[in-house]
Amino acid sequence: MEIEILKSKIHRAVITEANLQYVGSLTLDEDLMDAANIIENEKVQVVNVNNGSRLETYIIKGKRGSGTVCLNGPAARQGAVGDVVIIISYATMDFEAAKTFKPWLVFPAEGNKL
Repeated sequence: MEIEILKSKIHRAVITEANLQYVGSLTLDEDLMDAANIIENEKVQVVNVNNGSRLETYIIKGKRGSGTVCLNGPAARQGAVGDVVIIISYATMDFEAAKTFKPWLVFPAEGNKL
């Protein structure tokens, strides 16, 4: 049996931009991506602590070291600059392997820095 479990989580990052006119996605600082073991185009769930919204989108690389967390396209309607978000990715794996799997957890400091 396979199950879906938490693979990566960036806990309490702060939205730095919201670009309604972009095609769509979440732009994320490449340092945060590396720390959370998230790759470009990976599907993620974004949970907004301020307004309770949840959305699914995909990641595009932001400038390394910039602290960028930018909601793009329709996702920009789900949050505002300064909102706190949790960015989550999941993986599908064998049930027994999932019992010992340890997810990547990132707790950014001020400015979305590591």
